[in-house]
Amino acid sequence: MIALAPSHRACQLSSIARLLLLSASAAVPTPLPAAEPHQYAYESIAVPAATADEPRRGSVSTALAIDHLEQGSVAWSGQRRCISCHTNGTYMLARPALSAALGTPPESTLGFFKEQLTSLASEPDENLRKSTKPAQVIYLAAGLAEWDRHVTGSLSADTDKALRLMFAIQEDSGTWGTLDCWPPYESDAYHEATVAALAAATAPGWLAATEAGSDNDLKSRIAWLRTYLHDTPPPHDYGRVLLLQASTRFPGLVDAAASADLVAMIRRHQREDGGWSIRSFAAPEAWGRGNRAEKLRAEPDFETPASDGHMTGLAILALREAGVSADDLGINRGIAWLKANQRASGRWWTRSLNTDTWHFITYSGTALPLLALQSCGALPAME
Repeated sequence: MIALAPSHRACQLSSIARLLLLSASAAVPTPLPAAEPHQYAYESIAVPAATADEPRRGSVSTALAIDHLEQGSVAWSGQRRCISCHTNGTYMLARPALSAALGTPPESTLGFFKEQLTSLASEPDENLRKSTKPAQVIYLAAGLAEWDRHVTGSLSADTDKALRLMFAIQEDSGTWGTLDCWPPYESDAYHEATVAALAAATAPGWLAATEAGSDNDLKSRIAWLRTYLHDTPPPHDYGRVLLLQASTRFPGLVDAAASADLVAMIRRHQREDGGWSIRSFAAPEAWGRGNRAEKLRAEPDFETPASDGHMTGLAILALREAGVSADDLGINRGIAWLKANQRASGRWWTRSLNTDTWHFITYSGTALPLLALQSCGALPAME
């Protein structure tokens, strides 16, 4: 039996039958000893769990970071057989955008996403509104939209289908269902709404054509999303960062004054060392249902949390997308932090908000720094 991280059993359980069928023709990874936890393990891929004490590199290696992203995405898709926000979902949101600098990404994850589109589209809408399925559909649509924008440059039929599927399972409130339990990705419906907005606005020409078209039901659903994000207060400052990022592509969410306030909020969170910490962007009780509050308050550095790769990358990226200059002093301090804190494996360390075993957030904690470095013209060439 494949060892599962507790926070992802729901995703995996939906694919048990498929894994059993695959086991006759494909090798199932041997369970790893408890003393040797691996963040990702599949066939020849074995990525050790991330640790806070991993040595830092002397300079940034783009090749090592990209290798980590590729291995993680392939391993998650191969072993778990589902789309996960924190791994292959993040891969498709990040890797296509790096194409201009690093070349077209391998198409293995794109192929997997197309398989998942076929599979998810065959399920009743009611099933897709439950458990982790709404997030899977949203990240499916967002990933295909990023591929179209950065790789092919034109809207594909698959992306259009995924976006329509996404809006078909939207709730009347304007957002989507969520389990409200695993921060930051599955901790609130607000997060899902911001990713959905990015998906709709990123797909080449899709949003403008749809809002000018004759599908009144779909236009109404887009309006519900805009109203939800415009009128609903974000649950915490982390949600405000996501709102700022979404507003740079999806029109009508914030005005110029509100955007300036969001930029100022991000600036206030910058740490003395130049980085940002995800833990400063929400009180423990504000993540989802607050079911991680006890764990977070018990952390040794609760009062003075360390900067991390995930939040530093996201903060810089959001500021740049909002129009802050790459020459800005705060951004330069953040870039300097990224350059000084990549680890020997190619990752940037980010401690999980959920458990102290897998630290899956180091995956987005590696993807976001690459995007941040690129946004400032500071991404080193591949070795």
